[in-house]
Amino acid sequence: MGDFGMQRLMALAALILLAPSLAHAQAHGLFDTTNANVPAVGWAGFLDTHFMADSLGALLLAVLLGAAIGFHPTTRRTVDKLHEVELPKVFIMYAFIGAVIGVTVREFGMVIGVVVFGIGGLIRFRTDAGSTRDTGRLISVTLAGLIAGLGLPHFAVITAVFTFVLIYLFDSNPACRVKIGALPAGRVNECTNLYRTILQAHGCRIIAEHNPLGKDRIEFVFRMPRKATRDGLHAALSEAPADLRGEIDWEVE
Repeated sequence: MGDFGMQRLMALAALILLAPSLAHAQAHGLFDTTNANVPAVGWAGFLDTHFMADSLGALLLAVLLGAAIGFHPTTRRTVDKLHEVELPKVFIMYAFIGAVIGVTVREFGMVIGVVVFGIGGLIRFRTDAGSTRDTGRLISVTLAGLIAGLGLPHFAVITAVFTFVLIYLFDSNPACRVKIGALPAGRVNECTNLYRTILQAHGCRIIAEHNPLGKDRIEFVFRMPRKATRDGLHAALSEAPADLRGEIDWEVE
């Protein structure tokens, strides 16, 4: 099944799951014009310390729960591709988004949840963000703007600050994959030890390495330290002895 077919299937499943809730909401007048207006707290919301503390607690709990699942001890053993290394961050970001939606629905009611669902569907199926990680950030920014427009500037600020901190933490140690090919025949293991030592000497934390049997190439999946740069690591890898040097190809998430 192609990507488009899968998207249509997901959209259909979501509509089926939402149908009972929407019918219940219609029956109870949640979409009546008399209930269409929602109260806007405005800038006075910054004085509501109870709501701000409660919201921060909910967001923090969601992030911790997402991290507990994303960084499950057995996950690292199954890492094979670069995007799999970044999946725990995606889990955390989506848990955070879920908490933001939950707090907003709690404040304004079911109708806001339907609005958010519609916006999320538009972003997911009609916006090419490039990756799941970027889609999560796009949804977070959209939610911050929506919340600000709904008259909750204090919660919009909390959402934006939380998103900023998460992105800062996530991007401090980006995941990278380096492929080194055209290695000298019969010396692949020796080259593997050499390049592994170079990466570790520069503070890289190696997550996985692949040395296909009978191939003249090796691959390393690792996290780059905060102060390191790809150009600096590339220069260090390129300084390997000529008789063990290979062709270097990078992929950074």
